[in-house]
Amino acid sequence: MKTFVRAVRLAFAYRWTLIAVATSALMVGFFWGANIGTVGPFVEVAIKGQSLHQWAHKEIAQSETKIAELESQIPALRQKARPGNEAAAELALAETRLKAEENHLTLMRALTPYIERYLPDDPFRTLLLIAAALLVGTLLKELFLMVNSVMVDRLSLLVSMDLRKKLYRQALRLELKAFGTEGSGDMMSRFTFDMEMIGRGMNSLFGKAVREPLKMIACLIGAAMVCWRLLVVSLILAPIIFFIVRRLAKVLKRANRRAMEEMSALYSLLEESFLGIKVVKAFTMERYERRRFHTQNKSYFLRSMKIARYEALAHPLTELSGMLTILLAVLCGAYLVLKGQTHLFGIPMTDRPLSLSALLLFYGLLSGVSDPARKLSEVFSRLQRASAASDRVYAVIDREVAVKDPPHPAALPRHRREIVFKNVSFAYVPERPVLENIDLAVRFGETIAIVGPNGCGKTTLVNLLPRFFDPVSGSVQIDGVELRDVRLRSLRQQMGLVTQETLLFNDTVLANIRYGCPQATREQVIEAAKQAHAHKFIEEKLSGGYETMVGTLGNKLSGGQRQRIALARAILRDPAILILDEATSQIDLEDEQLIHKVLEKFVRDRTTFIVTHRLSTLALADRVVVMNQGKIVDAGTHEELLRRCRLYSRLHEIQFRESA
Repeated sequence: MKTFVRAVRLAFAYRWTLIAVATSALMVGFFWGANIGTVGPFVEVAIKGQSLHQWAHKEIAQSETKIAELESQIPALRQKARPGNEAAAELALAETRLKAEENHLTLMRALTPYIERYLPDDPFRTLLLIAAALLVGTLLKELFLMVNSVMVDRLSLLVSMDLRKKLYRQALRLELKAFGTEGSGDMMSRFTFDMEMIGRGMNSLFGKAVREPLKMIACLIGAAMVCWRLLVVSLILAPIIFFIVRRLAKVLKRANRRAMEEMSALYSLLEESFLGIKVVKAFTMERYERRRFHTQNKSYFLRSMKIARYEALAHPLTELSGMLTILLAVLCGAYLVLKGQTHLFGIPMTDRPLSLSALLLFYGLLSGVSDPARKLSEVFSRLQRASAASDRVYAVIDREVAVKDPPHPAALPRHRREIVFKNVSFAYVPERPVLENIDLAVRFGETIAIVGPNGCGKTTLVNLLPRFFDPVSGSVQIDGVELRDVRLRSLRQQMGLVTQETLLFNDTVLANIRYGCPQATREQVIEAAKQAHAHKFIEEKLSGGYETMVGTLGNKLSGGQRQRIALARAILRDPAILILDEATSQIDLEDEQLIHKVLEKFVRDRTTFIVTHRLSTLALADRVVVMNQGKIVDAGTHEELLRRCRLYSRLHEIQFRESA
């Protein structure tokens, strides 16, 4: 629940909305109790057939008569009273009754002038007035309820929006490893399903969880004014119910957390199957995927049914406790009224006997407590879901970011000298190294091609440059500055990256190219597209030219078109360090030759790293670095490596045969 409280604190930033919620809820509670309070006058008028004028005079007369009787009895009782005898107890009771009657008489004498001045002296007209007051009270209650509902929705949506922003900001700060280990499906589940549960919890907390207790308090205050001791007896079971509900809350929260984990797994499975739909269809694995989905879906169903059973238990528990409370009040109250008693089992309940109308008013107010209590049982389950969801959301928000800015970042001017890898080792999983003791120095303006078998660590090595990961040991330096000492933004602004898995955003072609340099003009974007040999197909083959929407992940374009737009994006950035990770793998040979001519010019005066297996791309390199099993086995020119490196010769021979 601590994390949910943290989410709730976000609401205090919206002070006026919070005040509107509290004020409207208070008024709803007031009119709820006030409307039920009309039961007393209604009984006096409708059942007894008297106006409130007559009722007031009758009450005064009865009190005066009772006071006179008690005043005549008390002197005789004082003479008989001895410490501990029966007369002493009767004297104490008579004195208490006398004081209560005097207080009641004083109250009625104070109210009577107002009753005579403002209320009609006719039973039917009085009844009409009570009905009108009840109607106005109900209208006002509904008006404040409407305002409260709107303000609660506003507040919960504002808090959800802020929390979603905090989660997104933190997600963007997380290192790539976090997305690799947990998958984006799990993150999507936190942004959608978990946030929805938190939003519902917020709505219930600021809505029913505030409004319904205020309604209960209004009724409890009214009931206490009628007979507070009888109210205490009626609520004697409340602590036991509270203990059971608290135990149920812990079980519900645990069950909800597990259900949300199942939902995350379901999101991951959907993401996997939809992104790989081409493979699913090509290998006719629809039945297999349906079985996987059914298994995961059923697992979530079973978890949800467990929650449903616990929630179903909460409802009858509330109903039963409400019924027991009212039955206890009915039996005790009926005994006091029918017997004309003020004591119950020797315990004083009232100072003066309860009237039938007062008892009916007490029952009405107590019934007014049961409806809010029933609604709070729904709030209870929602709050447990919100609490479990908050734990999952704040687990991401509070996660320590492995790759982050240093407290006192060093300045990093535009790269001009050299990049050095010093004894670098890296592992995604401890004891399973991907890179071991890498030593490599690259001069400014040099183009380095990195080759080797799949899984040898080529991409991991270049991913250390923009600090997608940090080495487990060793250091990476640019112009003598350790990358860990540099602000991430200033480091990555010097980088241009084109990968094999080209990612475009669901935006226009112009916006996707401009992603490399947001402040670039349209003319600069077009010039970059021309250099990447993308301008021609953009103008001639795309219906909207540069304003064409490329679709999700660029799915409206071919692989080669996506790759050339990504290359244009990198060219527009004008980076000091260019990273090409299999960047020409999706381009046909004709386009590749054109792009190589562009790259021959573009790599000048910038340091370039090319991860590739294509012979034509190797021609761009000043040096070739050969990697195997996470280590650099050799480095040199193409001709040198052909002579002395058996692994490189073998890779070259394989690629030569494939090209042929």
